[in-house]
Amino acid sequence: MRALPIHHVDLAVADVERSLAFYRALLEPLGWTEELRYPTYRGTEEVVYLHEPTTRAGLGLRAADEGEYRYYSVGIEHLAFEVDERDEVDAAYSRCLAREANIHFPPEEDRDIDDYYAFFVFDPDGIRVEVLWWQRDKTAG
Repeated sequence: MRALPIHHVDLAVADVERSLAFYRALLEPLGWTEELRYPTYRGTEEVVYLHEPTTRAGLGLRAADEGEYRYYSVGIEHLAFEVDERDEVDAAYSRCLAREANIHFPPEEDRDIDDYYAFFVFDPDGIRVEVLWWQRDKTAG
């Protein structure tokens, strides 16, 4: 029996609409769409989900109760979104530049993994996001 891919990840963010605008600009050109908006189980906030139509993977955004994200504190270190074509990495990078997003690393070849090309950007709350293209050996495994 094999495990299925991750179904969804929810992020608690300082401003849902600000984060939604960031993730829409980054992910909608890659096919992700907003599909669900409803009250959470707590009934104190709304959650908004973006979904990738092929895998049905989801990214949820909900209002944080308080505090701020601290890079490399306990919690998620980064999210990674894989694309089909190398030029999609460059296009996503260009969209982030147009939004004046905080770029961590521009697109570059990975120094340790062959045919791995990616860039890193921080979302509005400082969560690091990667967009990557990886030409794996299709004959392996």
